[in-house]
Amino acid sequence: MGKLVVSLDNVVIKEVQITKDRTTLGRRPYNDIVIDNLAVSGEHAVLLAVGNEVYIEDLNSTNGTYINGKAIKKQLLAHNDTVEIGKYRIRYQTEEAADYEKTMVLRPGAFGGAQAVVPPPTVSQLPASIKVLNGGAAGREVLLTKVVTTVGKPGTQVASIAKRPTGYVLAHVEGESRPSINGVRLSDDVMPLKNGDVIELAGTQMQFIQG
Repeated sequence: MGKLVVSLDNVVIKEVQITKDRTTLGRRPYNDIVIDNLAVSGEHAVLLAVGNEVYIEDLNSTNGTYINGKAIKKQLLAHNDTVEIGKYRIRYQTEEAADYEKTMVLRPGAFGGAQAVVPPPTVSQLPASIKVLNGGAAGREVLLTKVVTTVGKPGTQVASIAKRPTGYVLAHVEGESRPSINGVRLSDDVMPLKNGDVIELAGTQMQFIQG
């Protein structure tokens, strides 16, 4: 599921492997990850593992939880995301992404002088997009250029579309009601997306377009 690299002033303090479905972070000694600093709340945030995905959720902390400089309430973590809590920086690294990156550094000529480079499994080089089908924004198309793109209405219903080496997947992030794909309600785990799929989220229908 990956690991967390905790650093302060660019000095790595500890590395924590994510092995549980729920990993707590805070100042109190009973947390799984203890950061003894007054800027950190007693129970500051929690990491939730769902399948191969890891989410971080702020537990109404005093000073907030930030990812790559942006305040969040709950968000899916992507490889190399930096969680900022006070002066501490916590980098999230996934084993899957690390293995994927290793396959990309094969040197030409490494196999008996032949210019052989074995490409990893990959999705289309062109980014996919989602097109809004109804409502005031009907016809609007958004390119999925980031590793993780969140869609929906914060506080009502939010989902994330994550780009993996093997394709795009949809996951539920926030809200009592879960999004659906082609009329099928999303389960607790993530669901792969294919070209033409219709996502319904917070009353809005969007079509996933790829290739």
